Amino acid sequence: MALAYLNAPCVALVVEDEPLLRLNAVELLQSDGFVVIEACDADAAIALLVTRLDIRLVFTDIDMPGSMDGLRLAAAIRSRWPPIEIIITSGKTLPRSDDCPARSVFLHKPYRDEALLDAAHAFFP
Repeated sequence: MALAYLNAPCVALVVEDEPLLRLNAVELLQSDGFVVIEACDADAAIALLVTRLDIRLVFTDIDMPGSMDGLRLAAAIRSRWPPIEIIITSGKTLPRSDDCPARSVFLHKPYRDEALLDAAHAFFP
């Protein structure tokens, strides 16, 4: 059974409030073999993280409506679900390195599709 888990596709959660950007990230990761679920804000993402135990990667925008931004979401993930890998993006906010949790990667928007895939593959070769 452990071997089946190792060969299972990686589940990624894309958290983005802009529908077209979210769709692009979802399609890109799916085309690369990831199983992708999506959320439009951090509150929806937390609800999915609580109920889904198979999420291994979160790709989140920083600037989103709701009770928390993407940096607070990333910090919550690192605290509550430490094994989950995190990729953070923004076109407005350039976080300091100490604003991002350990083992996270920041991509500045507009990012190249290859940059997102490279970041994901750095965690899951």
